[in-house]
Amino acid sequence: MENFDRPPKILFLYGSLRERSYSRLLAEEAARIIEDFGAEVRFFDPRELPLRGQVPETHPKVQELRELSQWSEGQVWSSPEMHGNVTGILKNQIDWIPLSLGAVRPTQGRTLALMQVSGGSQSFNALNTMRILGRWMRMFTIPNQSSVAKAYQEFHEDGTMKESSYRDRVVDVMEELYKFTVLLRDHSEYLTDRYSERKAHAQVQEKAKQAV
Repeated sequence: MENFDRPPKILFLYGSLRERSYSRLLAEEAARIIEDFGAEVRFFDPRELPLRGQVPETHPKVQELRELSQWSEGQVWSSPEMHGNVTGILKNQIDWIPLSLGAVRPTQGRTLALMQVSGGSQSFNALNTMRILGRWMRMFTIPNQSSVAKAYQEFHEDGTMKESSYRDRVVDVMEELYKFTVLLRDHSEYLTDRYSERKAHAQVQEKAKQAV
């Protein structure tokens, strides 16, 4: 039996600094939905996160982002589509998360759900880019995804999402993320164990032994 006795830990990242950011509103709607399924959620606020390489890795916002990534068992990335791709705000957050921190891999084996908003017609360009990024970060990206066209029409004044097929899709995505996270989280170390890395590690150990 899978372990349902503790809530999955889900981190939300979004890709806009605007006061009425539709990628943030979409993330907040999704967070409310997956909380109802039983998940524990946290957000990273990208405001005041410096550009990658602009400050040392000890910067408080960089440390906060990395600690949240390590805390998470699954993540949701929500980006506007700008010029046919993700925004720099979203990409900068991912750029600050390393593949490894010593023996710890802050994203490896985490589940990942993807969402995007557009001001015009429905598009999937940002989703496709984030799917590539998720593979690069060694995450398990779930099959379902959400793309909300003309996002300015889809939210109430209070920021909640109007009932629509778009919102139904968000529920589908969060339900799928919840299930995948519960099923995979206790097996991620086994699933991400690689022959080539075991071989390289053994070679390093052998060299160390010979050097003694």
